[in-house]
Amino acid sequence: MVSNDFIRQMEGYGLTTAQILYRMPDHPTFLQTYIWQEYDLAPRFPVLIDFLDFWKRELAGPLHSVTVTHAQLIRPAEFRAIEGEINIH
Repeated sequence: MVSNDFIRQMEGYGLTTAQILYRMPDHPTFLQTYIWQEYDLAPRFPVLIDFLDFWKRELAGPLHSVTVTHAQLIRPAEFRAIEGEINIH
C-alpha cells in the first residue's frame, strides 16, 4: 500500500509552507502568525490559493502578507559528514 503523500510527490507536488500574517479582528493594529503546510504544485500553488480564498471568504482576520517556501522532497539525499562527538549529561 503506497501512501497518498508519496503518490502526490510522484505527480510533482512538493511540500509548501506558508507563513500568513493577518490582523486581529478585535485589535487591527496587532499582527498574528498562522503557519500553513500542505503538498502543492509550484509555481501556481492551486491548493494554497484555494485556502487563501477560503480565508478571505470565511474568516474575520484580514490578510496582511503571505510568505511561501516550497521544497521538492524527492531528490538526491543531502549528506554531510561531521567529525566530533558531544556528550550531554
